[in-house]
Amino acid sequence: MHWYGEAGDLSTDTAQCEERVLNTTTIPSVLCNWEDLRAAGLISARDEYIRAVREVTFSLAEKGIAADLDKKDAALLQMVRTLDEMDDVINLLTERVTDWHAATTPGTSHKYTRANGPRLVQKIAKSGSPSLKRVAREILSLSGVRTDLMKEVSREAVSVIPNMSALVGGLVAARLIARAGGLDSAAKMPGSSIQVIGAESALFSHIRTGSSSPKHGIIFQHRRVHNAKKEVRGKVARQLAAKLAIAARLDLYRGELDPAFVEQANAKIDSIFGGDV
Repeated sequence: MHWYGEAGDLSTDTAQCEERVLNTTTIPSVLCNWEDLRAAGLISARDEYIRAVREVTFSLAEKGIAADLDKKDAALLQMVRTLDEMDDVINLLTERVTDWHAATTPGTSHKYTRANGPRLVQKIAKSGSPSLKRVAREILSLSGVRTDLMKEVSREAVSVIPNMSALVGGLVAARLIARAGGLDSAAKMPGSSIQVIGAESALFSHIRTGSSSPKHGIIFQHRRVHNAKKEVRGKVARQLAAKLAIAARLDLYRGELDPAFVEQANAKIDSIFGGDV
């Protein structure tokens, strides 16, 4: 592979080529035109140049994937995404089973079955038709696996992101970094961005149509936000998100719980409830 160096010199070292790509924001600025390389006698044909480009790009991709898998939050992110997909599957199957039950049970209200889906699945698992019972039992089994995985996510989050977990709990903290794209990405976000993670649709609607801007996203799942009075809920969400932004940086660069920070952050958030903002 051949790239221009800092002073316009040519290099044939693959490692140097990779380093220049990684340290350059615009790849064409360091990439030689293949005709220039041929004129310099370094390659004989365009095919040779393409093979060299392929070698470097594949090597960079492999190293990038390895680096991502080596991050301390890699397993946690996969666990959270699996948990969310399990929720989708359980909800979809529950809806399908309740509709199936309603179709085979005269006088059943569709509105009632949809509103009482989980409870109805337990009933169907005991007294439905053979096929319906088997599906209902699989849903209950999957729900049990989902509950165990949720507990494991919380435990893993306390280890990987201790400061964020101390503020909002392991499950909410894990979902925040998963939607952010990882701890690295979350640590680069300002509090205002963390505040609306999970409310992207409402945010884009606000930008496009001028509708009310969202005041919270995933952090609404935390008791401090959803239990707050409506008039202070936005302030609580904003303050909590600001502290989460700091906590994410502590978790990324220190990786240890900072009790003093957590205590100060909790006191600041709690003060909003007393009107001392």
